[in-house]
Amino acid sequence: MTHNLSLKEAWSGIADCENCELRQSALFAGLTLQDFQHVHDPIIQVVLQPGEALYRDGEKGKRLFTLRHGLIKLVRYLPDGTQRIVRLVRSADTLGLEALLGQPYEHNAIAIQEWELCCLPAETVNNLSERNPDLYRELLQRWQRALTSADSWLTDLSTGSARRRVARLILRLAEPAEPHRCQLLGREDIGAMLGITTETASRTVAEFRRKGWLTETAHNEYVVDIAAISADLAE
Repeated sequence: MTHNLSLKEAWSGIADCENCELRQSALFAGLTLQDFQHVHDPIIQVVLQPGEALYRDGEKGKRLFTLRHGLIKLVRYLPDGTQRIVRLVRSADTLGLEALLGQPYEHNAIAIQEWELCCLPAETVNNLSERNPDLYRELLQRWQRALTSADSWLTDLSTGSARRRVARLILRLAEPAEPHRCQLLGREDIGAMLGITTETASRTVAEFRRKGWLTETAHNEYVVDIAAISADLAE
């Protein structure tokens, strides 16, 4: 049973975690039936729309979240008011881990696509991890994956020419199934993510379309020629 609720309405629902289709890849994959009996606070499922914020930089972190569907950008705002996207969060990823340490959230978490997520009080997760070593190890692995993602973000998406940055981003966003599909971000978001201007992002995407590396099937949705883009990066 899924609760499609607004953020304001969401805090009263209880999710059906035992039957979740993402349970084996989500944060709580290792929970047992006995573990669920210790969950006294509700595990909430929330659906929000593009542009809505899950939390803001500096807010006290009380919950952490597992993304079931969609794409979220983690944003920092520079002193001049411009945004810099520091990471993307995708399906089965966890965000808000800083709440486990009682720290404020470090980013603005904003939806790019319609997204659905599960959230649970950090105190509950901490208590569960003390009882369940599998969950504790999974939390450590997710901290490590977040650090690895931040490192690769700096090396892959913030260095090199604009053309190479856009190519690497497309490869990251491309779905593994055939044909490779990709829902690209808006040009302003691409620029904020890669540290290039909106105009440069637009020109580069247009170039890839002219070459046939991107074939648009709907607004900002493309079929990607993975082989061609990978070969160009290898040169």
